[in-house]
Amino acid sequence: MKTIFAYDPWRLVENELHREDMRLSESMTSTGNGHMGMRGNFEERYSGDSHRGTYLAGVWFPDKTRVGWWKNGYPQYFGKVINAMNILSLRVRIDREDIDLFKDDVVSFCRVLDMREGVLTREFTIRRERGTVRVVFERFVSIARREILAIRCRVTADYDCKVAFIPAIDADVRNEDANYEETFWLFEGEEEDDDVLSVRVRTKENPFGTPRFAVCGAMAVTPNERPRKIKTDVDEGYVARKYVFDAEAGQTVGCDKFVCVTTSRDHDESLLCADARTGVLAAQAAGYDALRREQARAWARRWEKADVRIDGDVAGQQGIRFNIFQLFSTYYGEDARLNIGPKGFTGEKYGGATYWDTEAYCLPMYTAIAGEEVACNLLRYRYLQLDGAYHNARQQGLPGALYPMVTFTGVECHNEWEITFEEIHRNSAIAYAIYAYTQYTGDRTYLDTCGIDVLLAIARFWAGRVHWSARAQKYMIHGVTGPNEYENNVNNNWYTNRMAAWELSYTAEQLMLVPREKAQTLGVNAEEIRRFREISEKMYLPYDEKLDIFVQHDTYLDKDLKPASSLPEDQRPLNQKWSWDKILRSCFIKQADVLQGLYFLEPLYDKEIIRRNFEFYEPMTVHESSLSPCVHSILAAAIGELDKAQELYRRTARLDLDNINNDTQDGLHITSMAGSWLAIVQGFAGMRTLTGELHFAPQLPSGWDGYAFKIVYRGRLIEVSVSREGTGLRLLSGESLDVVLNGRKITLELSQMARAQEEEEEHV
Repeated sequence: MKTIFAYDPWRLVENELHREDMRLSESMTSTGNGHMGMRGNFEERYSGDSHRGTYLAGVWFPDKTRVGWWKNGYPQYFGKVINAMNILSLRVRIDREDIDLFKDDVVSFCRVLDMREGVLTREFTIRRERGTVRVVFERFVSIARREILAIRCRVTADYDCKVAFIPAIDADVRNEDANYEETFWLFEGEEEDDDVLSVRVRTKENPFGTPRFAVCGAMAVTPNERPRKIKTDVDEGYVARKYVFDAEAGQTVGCDKFVCVTTSRDHDESLLCADARTGVLAAQAAGYDALRREQARAWARRWEKADVRIDGDVAGQQGIRFNIFQLFSTYYGEDARLNIGPKGFTGEKYGGATYWDTEAYCLPMYTAIAGEEVACNLLRYRYLQLDGAYHNARQQGLPGALYPMVTFTGVECHNEWEITFEEIHRNSAIAYAIYAYTQYTGDRTYLDTCGIDVLLAIARFWAGRVHWSARAQKYMIHGVTGPNEYENNVNNNWYTNRMAAWELSYTAEQLMLVPREKAQTLGVNAEEIRRFREISEKMYLPYDEKLDIFVQHDTYLDKDLKPASSLPEDQRPLNQKWSWDKILRSCFIKQADVLQGLYFLEPLYDKEIIRRNFEFYEPMTVHESSLSPCVHSILAAAIGELDKAQELYRRTARLDLDNINNDTQDGLHITSMAGSWLAIVQGFAGMRTLTGELHFAPQLPSGWDGYAFKIVYRGRLIEVSVSREGTGLRLLSGESLDVVLNGRKITLELSQMARAQEEEEEHV
């Protein structure tokens, strides 16, 4: 575990240059705006180890799967988010020598990510033979103008010198995970004039018929004063403009760089570069300072609803704000064609596509702090990809729809068989999200118009995937991987079977409630609904009477059972120390499995059942999935194990900040970041909505003086604050509402002050 950033409630502050941990720092200081984003790379030249990466939402490539064990039904390609053109580049030369912090004598260094305003700043001083040079970089990707990147650079030397700035766009980039160092881009042209330089590229042809993407990056530069010399450099896939100043000692010189990035996802290809030019000139005309004020106001509006305040724990406070910031930098619901990749814009691992993490972890948070429309777009994403899910099921010779483990289009594009076609439980998480959204919002519109199509398709898959055991007189599901990916190809994984049974029952129930006109279009009849119910009622669910627990799968209790605490520290994490064979034979659990089901279906089980299963399974859980600590934290809080809940909250909140799993250098764990919000709101505050009522049962962890958050709920904005004095609930906007606090029903009314403010806003 390594922490290289100082504790601060609103900022990440790195007070020295960590050359040996540059990739870790780059991951941590990643920024984005939903349209594009990049790692915290240096703008100037850096010759040391670094992972330079800029990524564009929805722009990807189907890289051919390279395996020697091809089987029928195997994905044809591995979908990859691809490293896009380098738009950060801004080299700085002092007396014709590049600044390079890997080689230069660094006197001081500070890098700060301001999460309140979404701005990354870097300030450093280097010593050269004739004196010292102070350099300040500041940049942000605008959430007010989503295609715009703005960079400011200022240089001050304590001696007379020649200073040159070389802002550039460089499209000659590669993915680190590319097979055999291949490239994914073709250069289509460069343009230059006195105002704007631009580069246009297109993804290579591919044999799979997936879309190709065209991208244009346009750059305009404003020097802070008149340079002595300006020179333009244009090469294939590269444009740059050099600004040279004769700077006196103590004089500050610099430039502001603006970039607009347009893609064929959002623009007519014939207008791609013209639109990029228009966008960058508009940004330049507004000026850096005005764009930065726009950025601050836009982030302030997001934080107004989303902020979580923790009193008395700066590390915990920094963790939750960092996680919310990175999630919102990745996705804010503007485009139903997009989703939340597990690495967002911070790296290439996992291909960068969509996992079941969105439905299981992210959707509840977005529903509550970004609003119903944003959450509905996440659900619509799956509805729009239903045809791809049907295709995946057909590939396996099955009816219905199998939602992919990894996708950009709905078609499966993940290349690990034991995950791709055995971890089929993700189907139920997608169905569960429809249920949770409907229960939270009280709005059946999505379910009745789109969601029922998804539910029915998934139910048909389960009805085709089960088999009848004549010996047990039960339906079973063999050959699966449950949420615990440290076991593959098991039979009757409790979570998979239980969630499939729940989904079949829920779908049968909803089919009786949808409008008649919709039901007629679905092609479903009473016999099919009866079969769904029969399978649900007769599903085999492994259970041990002696231990009085649900059994993870048929043979789990035959393993050598021992707690994770028995593992020597030098053997952790297992996935970096042990062979896969040894992991699969062990009892150790990567993440919540049985407990994941108890988390989802908590209203159906009493606390003693949850306690017995928690006390059996959590000690054997190594939490080596980023998705693991939050579920355990929530359940620990529910059964009154507050110290354990706090320990696991800290793990999920600071997973990346402390590099707990020793892999943050590859990119941040974006989707699991929602777990820190869930651990506070569903865990410590005990918020529950699945019964159709809004419940709270707050607890205050030791070491915290209090915490507070807001939620959007059925057209209301509610503030919850918990302290040693008790719990406060305030209705900030919307109609009065009945809620249940610690088992007692109370009515929230607008205060006079809140009502007057609301009426004033409506008038405006």
